[in-house]
Order: sequence, then structure tokens, then C-alpha cells
Amino acid sequence: MRRERPPFFYRLTEGIRITVRPAFLRERSNPLLEQFVFAYHIRIENVSGHAAQLRSRRWLIHDDAIGDTVVEGEGVVGEQPHLLPGQVHEYRSFCVLRAPQGWMEGSYRFVRDDGSSFHAEIPRFPLLAEPQATSN
Repeated sequence: MRRERPPFFYRLTEGIRITVRPAFLRERSNPLLEQFVFAYHIRIENVSGHAAQLRSRRWLIHDDAIGDTVVEGEGVVGEQPHLLPGQVHEYRSFCVLRAPQGWMEGSYRFVRDDGSSFHAEIPRFPLLAEPQATSN
């Protein structure tokens, strides 16, 4: 049996391509307690001709049950990767929603070696719990 790969979403800003692949974690979720756990895999590629360092992140997380939350901070999962042209940085993280659906989007602030900075957009991606199996 062939396993389907989850969908992915990407955006290219100033030579930084960000690809996101979200997934619902059924085994870690508890719908009775309004806990829906989602993982997301992020791939950051420097396809420009200039080195850049990821300094900070800003996420907008929409939960259909409670609305919008903004999360800001330094780096990603404790790192501030410096990407030379052609280099890639990947990481995984997760999000817990109270509703079975929502979405996330955001941006990373990068600083180039010449001191200039820019925001690379993280594309909006859906967080959708898979339908629960029913038994007869």
C-alpha cells in the first residue's frame, strides 16, 4: 500500500524559499479535551546569491475555537541559522488547537552579511484534523 505524502505550501521572498508540510497527529490529540495536535515541517532554502541569517520569527495562529494568537521570538527552535547561497535549514515543530481546524502563517526576519534585513514570508497553511473513523 502506497502512503500519501501530506500537502506542502511554499513561498519565495528575497531569495529565501520557505516550504511547509503540516500533519495532524491523531495519536497525540484528544478531541474530548479539545486538544488537536498538529506538526509542521519547515524547509528554508537560500536560493539567492547572498548569505543571510534568520534572526527572529513571527507566527499568526488561527484556531477556529478561540481566534487568533501571535507568537514572536528569536530564531527557530533555539537556533539562528546562517545560510550561505544554496544552503538549507530544516526543522519540525508543533501546534495545539482547541478546534479541529485552523491555520498558520507568518514571517522570518533575516539579516544579510551586509547588514540589510528583510522579512521572508511563511505561506499560510491549513491545520485540519482528519475525520475520525466511525464504527458500526
